Amino acid sequence: MTYKNVFKQGAISSEFIAESIAKHQSKTNIGAHNIFLGQVRADDIDGKAVTAIEYTAYEDMANKKFHEIREATFAKFNLTCMHIYHSLGAVKTGEICLFVFVSSPRRKEVFKALEHVVEAIKADVPVFGKELFEDDSHQWKVNT
Repeated sequence: MTYKNVFKQGAISSEFIAESIAKHQSKTNIGAHNIFLGQVRADDIDGKAVTAIEYTAYEDMANKKFHEIREATFAKFNLTCMHIYHSLGAVKTGEICLFVFVSSPRRKEVFKALEHVVEAIKADVPVFGKELFEDDSHQWKVNT
């Protein structure tokens, strides 16, 4: 059972995601992986387009919550690995800001576990997003 969470400065690259997947090919007790990629949307809010989200966090509190989520998820599901990466700083529209990767011997476990993890992150982890607009104004994002 391994797990990891890391705050990453800026967007999470497709190369980083591919390397994470490749590292698991030697773990032959794994039969299934599931991945969630959160991408910054170019929402239109009151006639203004979002161009980026600037993420901040109470890192100590966030890491404590990530740990609680991991422990609860491993207790509830038969997982082999779990990795959580969340961006800090500015992430442009179209870029990845959240990467959650779960692995298990069985496929049904990864589907249920991934949804559980992502919903818990959105509900409980103190990460805040400031939506930046094309006119240089901003507003704080509300998680839905």
